[in-house]
Amino acid sequence: MNKLVVSLLLTLGVAGAATAAQPVKGDAAAGQAKTAVCGACHNPDGNSLAPNFPKLAGQGQRYLEKQLHDIKSGKRTVLEMTGMLTAFSDQDLADIAAYFASQKGSVGAADPKLVERGRALFNGGDLEKGMPACTGCHSPNGAGIALAGFPHLGGQHAQYVTKQLTDFREGNRTNDGDAMTMRTIAGKLSNHDIEALASYIQGLH
Repeated sequence: MNKLVVSLLLTLGVAGAATAAQPVKGDAAAGQAKTAVCGACHNPDGNSLAPNFPKLAGQGQRYLEKQLHDIKSGKRTVLEMTGMLTAFSDQDLADIAAYFASQKGSVGAADPKLVERGRALFNGGDLEKGMPACTGCHSPNGAGIALAGFPHLGGQHAQYVTKQLTDFREGNRTNDGDAMTMRTIAGKLSNHDIEALASYIQGLH
């Protein structure tokens, strides 16, 4: 084959790959019209009233979009959402994520009896257990690091956080990447530690 043709094909291939790799840009305004199915559990503005369903309002867009894709593909199992995202395109998911990320999240309250232990774990970790502080990825006020895809935790329902930490610990949730960061950390937590952390996070802002 002519070297020029080979070179052209390779160039087109690289260009095509670069084009395919371009991320989809979410549109919050368009996303609002696509969230009707979400409102029953998460509330129209993303501030879920049911403690077993997560608040989505104010959550990082990158994190939200990843979770939507993981749920759709089956990498993350959420029984209540089985099949609900099948008809949504990548653009739809990006728009939905952008909409909820643009909303203002509500704040809950922590159990005074659990605050001391929860604060200690969140801010300082537990050296004896080899557990790092949560602040490194989720920031001191629980805002997370949106650009890195680390979720906003502050104000999240304690019941939901408890389930997620327990699921990570027991291996029932595995979409934290090859590094298994959350599974490793949660594996060092007792039931009381999880309860204290979840309560502290609920009141954090």
